[in-house]
Amino acid sequence: MISHYPNKEAALLPILHLAQKEQGFISASTEKQVAKILEISPAKVHEVVTFYTMYNRKPVGKYHIQVCANLSCSLLGAGSLIEYLGGKLGIQPGETTEDDRFTLTLVQCLGACEQAPCFMINFDYYGDLDETKIDEILDKLE
Repeated sequence: MISHYPNKEAALLPILHLAQKEQGFISASTEKQVAKILEISPAKVHEVVTFYTMYNRKPVGKYHIQVCANLSCSLLGAGSLIEYLGGKLGIQPGETTEDDRFTLTLVQCLGACEQAPCFMINFDYYGDLDETKIDEILDKLE
């Protein structure tokens, strides 16, 4: 993978994606290993992992629900949908259900303002959400 980039450090994001795909999240030991491979400081890797919300710092459930909480979604009701989801799943943002099926995460932008309010489940986008639509989506996952 590194050979596809002009210098080792340029491969940082793709390598982190690969590590997360394999392990489900980026641990502190993974950060150190990536730093060693790329010959950069562990602090640099840590900065990147903590800056981007796409990197998970702890294990997530089978269905990772990332709810947009940015301005467009908030103005169109994201707050009440976050409360609804939390109540339905029995968890708060940042938590995972006891059966490890669902993790609820708030993110600042999913880049789908035209579909506000919206969320992602794993890699699938869902927009124009309301409680009924959320129920339909979650029922299909059960």
